[in-house]
Amino acid sequence: MISVGLARQLREAGVRWEPRAGDHFVLPDRGMDDEVFVVSTMVVDVHEFPTGRVIGFNGTVEWALDSVETDAALWLPTEAQLRELLGGAFMRLTQERAGFAVLLEVNGKEITREAEEAAEAYGRALLYLVAG
Repeated sequence: MISVGLARQLREAGVRWEPRAGDHFVLPDRGMDDEVFVVSTMVVDVHEFPTGRVIGFNGTVEWALDSVETDAALWLPTEAQLRELLGGAFMRLTQERAGFAVLLEVNGKEITREAEEAAEAYGRALLYLVAG
């Protein structure tokens, strides 16, 4: 998962989010930067009973934070989503001694972006594409 800092840079550079089921996000600047939320069409809980575990399907969660505007949420795209956003410029991901490197081809030129985590390398590559 990419860092909150990189997610902010991507949003500021113009990467837009259309929320869909399975997307990860945080609510920054509310003391919850470390709490990752997932967009879901249904909340599922595991309940412990003396007879065993039961998976409970709930329509809503009783929680003080009922809703927030999409602009208040900061999208944390997955590796697959980042690869998709890189489009045809993406050449490959390689594992390096210090982490991972994403190789892009942009206007016939090879561009490499590196990071300790693969998702962060993808994110840095996307930031290069959208912000230069």
